[in-house]
Amino acid sequence: MFQELTQRLEQAFQRLAGQPSLTEQSVGEALREVRVALLEADVDYGVARELTERIRAQALASPLLPGLTPVQHVVKIVHDELVALLGGQTRELALDGPLATVMVMGLQGSGKTTFCGKLAQRLAREGRQPLLVAADIYRPAAIDQLHALGEAAGVPVHSDRESRNPVSIVKLGQRRARDKGCDVLIVDTAGRLHVDDALMNELSALDRAVPMQEKLLVLDAMTGQQAVAIAREFAARVGFDGVVLTKLDGDARGGAALSVLQVTGRPVKLVSVGEKLDDLEVFHPDRMAGRILGMGDVLSLVEQAQAKMDMGEAEDLARRFSAGQFTLEDFQKQIRQVRRMGPLQGVLRLLPGMKSDLIDRADVDENQFTRVEAIINSMTREERRHPDVINGSRRKRIARGSGTNISQVNKLLKQYRDMRRMMKEINAAGGLQEFSRRVLERRA
Repeated sequence: MFQELTQRLEQAFQRLAGQPSLTEQSVGEALREVRVALLEADVDYGVARELTERIRAQALASPLLPGLTPVQHVVKIVHDELVALLGGQTRELALDGPLATVMVMGLQGSGKTTFCGKLAQRLAREGRQPLLVAADIYRPAAIDQLHALGEAAGVPVHSDRESRNPVSIVKLGQRRARDKGCDVLIVDTAGRLHVDDALMNELSALDRAVPMQEKLLVLDAMTGQQAVAIAREFAARVGFDGVVLTKLDGDARGGAALSVLQVTGRPVKLVSVGEKLDDLEVFHPDRMAGRILGMGDVLSLVEQAQAKMDMGEAEDLARRFSAGQFTLEDFQKQIRQVRRMGPLQGVLRLLPGMKSDLIDRADVDENQFTRVEAIINSMTREERRHPDVINGSRRKRIARGSGTNISQVNKLLKQYRDMRRMMKEINAAGGLQEFSRRVLERRA
């Protein structure tokens, strides 16, 4: 979601490239571009203005650190300010006590009910015993959806379709949770299409009647500044402990993530990055700042690899990539592994040294993975290991065997060459060695 912002910031920093020192004029020109980039990303105007003013003051007042160019000096200041803007440190959920209760709030369409299912699965995998409670008495589909999510996550669900009292539903859910030995209660509350008195009164009554360890507000990142306005209303009228941003895998401009803490005083704690139940991540301000500035996020990449990849095969691939060996067989294995981790371009953006334009040039079509595997499977072992031997007649045979055409075979070979070139560039920048080292460290 931060792709456009990342590209604009890269362009802004280029204004400082090649300059021996920082001047008020050069910093001012670069920061004007930074402010425009932030505003176009839907960051709150006041937040963007204050951020750029702090960056300006530090860039002109602090001495240039030894070994850093003016561009690197400014990027470091921007990185530190972004980390502070995003919360400074990771905020974990406070789930203490024999039965921790989490109230999940948000408007209809924000992904609130789906998030409840994702959180339940995540907690279950961490060894907790969650129970989902359907406290939305107005939308029968919400109850059905929560039951379906609970079944998929292997988590029990409490609901009462006859009751019209959310407080009694939650209290009965608490008793059921204790009887079943559960230690976390996740309450899916009612939503509205907009903020109104009825919604706020119902949430306030539930909050007063049932002690809550965590009150989480789910915001749709696609709504931009509207999400910040919604957060401001909830903070003033009900209060909450943390924010969950959903749909970060979409083409949202990202302003909500950069504005919500500054506007409400409440941090982002979790982010939803896909439609699957396991597409839920803890929000790390330092890692997110690195992604925004195009620095990559090796730690998140390694964590995803641990959770979703075959680590034995990943270790072998890491060694081969570091040694400069990359065949179509490796390409096929990588496709199968990376498909488990989400969109390929999203994974590439986590690697240090990967510029946005370089990733875009790779032109990897996510919808063609099945066809790609069919084409590779139609090759001989020699062709997979030495693609340079594939001439015109071989391409015709491979196309017939895979049910494709020659242009599609040519496209795959071009993608392979692009990937091989990118691996060499990453290797030269040190990013691949770092990834390999961390993978091997975690495996050890």
